[in-house]
Amino acid sequence: MSQAVGYLIVPGWQGSPEDHWQSHWQRCLPNAARVEQDDWLTPQPQDWVARLEATILARPEPLILIAHSLGCVTVARWAAQASPAALARVRGALLVAPADVERPGCPVQISGFAPISRQPLPFPSLLVASDNDPAASPSRALQLARDWDSEAVVLAGAGHINPKSGFERWEQGFAHLYRLQRSIEQRARLRA
Repeated sequence: MSQAVGYLIVPGWQGSPEDHWQSHWQRCLPNAARVEQDDWLTPQPQDWVARLEATILARPEPLILIAHSLGCVTVARWAAQASPAALARVRGALLVAPADVERPGCPVQISGFAPISRQPLPFPSLLVASDNDPAASPSRALQLARDWDSEAVVLAGAGHINPKSGFERWEQGFAHLYRLQRSIEQRARLRA
C-alpha cells in the first residue's frame, strides 16, 4: 500500500473498557484511533452511523475498521448509506462477534439497530465469530458473513470475544487482522 494505513476501532454497546482487546489493540497498533460515541448505554443507530462517518472523514489516511459486537452492525448500516468520500477511505473491516440485534431476547437498548443491513460490504472484510456467543449463534454469524460478502472464521468456545470470555489482549486476533490485510493487498494488486 502506498500510504500507511490507519486503524479505526469501532466499539460496540457500552464501549470498550481499558481491559478490552480493542483498547489493547488501539495502544499497540501504529496510527490507531477509535470512534467515540456520545451515548454508549442507549445508542441511537443514526447517531452512531453519523459519528462513524464523521470520524472516517476526519482521518487523512486509508483506514481498516476494527469493529466489535454492535460496532459490526453499525459498520454494515454505515456502509449501506455512506458518502462516496468516506467509503473511499476504507480499505477493509475486521468484524468481530457481531451482535444479532434481531434475536429473541435482544437487550432493548440495542434492538433499535434492527433490521440489520444485508447489503454486501463494498470493501474486503473478515468476520470472526464464536460457536458459543450469546449475542449471535454461529449459523446467524455465518449468514451475516454471507450477506456482507465477508470471509468468515468461527472460533471454538470464545464466547462474545470480550474480557468476560477471557479476551483482554487477544494477541491471536492479530493473525486475523493480518489475514485481512493480505486479502486487501492481493485485491489492490489485481486492480493495478
